[in-house]
Amino acid sequence: MDTTWHPGEQALQEAVGVRERMAEIGAQVVRDHMPDQHRELFAKLPTMLLGAIDAAGQPWATMLAGPPGFVTTPDARTMALATALDGQDPALAALRARGPGAPVGLLGLEPHTRRRNRMNGRLISLSSESLSVGVVQSFGNCPKYIQARDPLAWDDTPPDLAQPLDAALDDGALALIEAADTLFIASASAPVPGDGRSDGVDVSHRGGPPGFLRIQRRLDGGIALWMPEFPGNRFFMTLGNLLRHPRAGLLIPDYARGELLHLAADAAVTWNDEVKGLTLRLTGGLRRRGALPWRWSEARLAPQFTAAPPSAPR
Repeated sequence: MDTTWHPGEQALQEAVGVRERMAEIGAQVVRDHMPDQHRELFAKLPTMLLGAIDAAGQPWATMLAGPPGFVTTPDARTMALATALDGQDPALAALRARGPGAPVGLLGLEPHTRRRNRMNGRLISLSSESLSVGVVQSFGNCPKYIQARDPLAWDDTPPDLAQPLDAALDDGALALIEAADTLFIASASAPVPGDGRSDGVDVSHRGGPPGFLRIQRRLDGGIALWMPEFPGNRFFMTLGNLLRHPRAGLLIPDYARGELLHLAADAAVTWNDEVKGLTLRLTGGLRRRGALPWRWSEARLAPQFTAAPPSAPR
């Protein structure tokens, strides 16, 4: 029996004809420990992406930062992050409220080399200066669709107070979305009956040419985003989660100015021969100016966008 993939993931694997193959290789590509090459990458990173889910069932995504070496792996089944943890961060607030045992999704991405590896686990401990996570799943990702950037300078200026946003957002948030070439999305597998919680959280990367996130203004005054789904590794972890638990946490970083835009959304998966992607109806969010201390170089677009951009519905 294949226990690597849950029913949402299996349904999409079946839709593209790779279900049998994924059942065969699942245990080989999704491990219960971090391989040495993953641990080596994590130790070099200037940032770490993190996903969590709050008590109401809303996933949140965030980006934590530090000097290279702030992420350590004391052993192959434990990761620790040593960095000041902002109390205004919605993903960290969810972990504090849930406490040890809360599900955590982690993505280590090195933008200038386009290397990335993921680790999903359970919170062991959390303080104002550090957190640690025990491994449940560890797996690699290919470098496709990642825009290359170099960390240039560290800005110690304290972040501004977080600015809450309603479903209509504001002009600054809309401008950031329109210019974005990178998005991170947190999702959760099926909630545990009776308590609104989840049995797993994941955070993943999505990239595209600036403008790949298409803003749709709703009749009720709110905002929805359309995001095309480009061909990937056929794991379908994010889309499979959203089929089971259709709520997402989005993170759009402003790499030049250090702002993080956190968005909560209801998600609908479209998957047919003509159109593949996500409609994300925004329900609110936060703007955190100065929350990302690293300042970065201009993006160098992924080869998939400079050579033959993947097609996307209009």
